[in-house]
Amino acid sequence: MAVLVGKKAPDFTASAVLGNNEITNITFSEVTKGKYAVVFFYPLDFTFVCPSELIAFDHRLDEFKKRGVEVLGVSIDSQFTHLAWKNTPVNNGGIGEVQYTLVADVKHEICRAYDVEAEGGVAFRGSFLIDKNGVVRHQVVNDLPLGRNIDEMIRMVDALQFTEEHGEVCPAGWNKGKAGMKASTSGVAEYLAEHAKEL
Repeated sequence: MAVLVGKKAPDFTASAVLGNNEITNITFSEVTKGKYAVVFFYPLDFTFVCPSELIAFDHRLDEFKKRGVEVLGVSIDSQFTHLAWKNTPVNNGGIGEVQYTLVADVKHEICRAYDVEAEGGVAFRGSFLIDKNGVVRHQVVNDLPLGRNIDEMIRMVDALQFTEEHGEVCPAGWNKGKAGMKASTSGVAEYLAEHAKEL
């Protein structure tokens, strides 16, 4: 499994279903230019854990947008299957009108570029946080039965933006509004003296 953190996120051009249900070709570097991005992979449309994750991303989409983050979901399904799944009501196992882009990776090129293809050909539950310069800053990959925590991705966006704005680092369990740490020996000592019991 490749570690992409610190490297340029692999670019791609593919068919996709936009939030308004328009089917079009997108190029990742163009739709995310000057923005943060979350690219998340999931195994298949019309499956079991997947709709819970896609709906959870949609429920938090305003939080991502407030932070300037473009969200893109990717699976090996076609754009037409994506649209059919969006047109299936939630109470029938569909995802409803999720408002972010769903990318069709029918040739498996994108999941291979991000090194999240499982042995059976579907993608593991890989999530990638990419900064405004197109560099991967965080990645996590779950096995197929393990649904991810979307709030954790929001926390990581907050952490990245905090470090960019303040030049400080984020200690274990850091959340927005909490103290950061100066990246120095004295900064560590100062932080631990005040916060070690909270860790």
